[in-house]
Amino acid sequence: MIKLSQKLKQQLWWLIISVDYNYSRIAIADHDLTDEAMTLWLEDKQDYKNTLDECLRLDLPLTRFARLIKSEGLNSYEGTKVHAKKGYLYKTRIEINEPITWYRDDATLTEQQWAREALLKAILTQLVENEVYDGSLS
Repeated sequence: MIKLSQKLKQQLWWLIISVDYNYSRIAIADHDLTDEAMTLWLEDKQDYKNTLDECLRLDLPLTRFARLIKSEGLNSYEGTKVHAKKGYLYKTRIEINEPITWYRDDATLTEQQWAREALLKAILTQLVENEVYDGSLS
């Protein structure tokens, strides 16, 4: 679960409302990956901004991005291995590389884009599910 500040939640809700709850209109205008965080700048596809300062900025811990890559299986593929001692074949997920190393070094530009979009989808899903759940309790 990604921890979001109340201010960031409000900004995300404002963006969701401004796109009339049409999540496909939310675009990643730009991104940046540092040693500590993945930063996404979000905007409405029907209202492109002139500068990144006008976009909604999301700074997310790199560990959360790594967990998402791993849980979505983006850094692995399904393959067959031979059991080391017993010699039988079995199907398993074979990891290409550690999540962030995979993203930086192994992933194609398209795979990197998929990873960023999966992160955005996870954030929006968590926000909507938690707010609806929290709202139903009161």
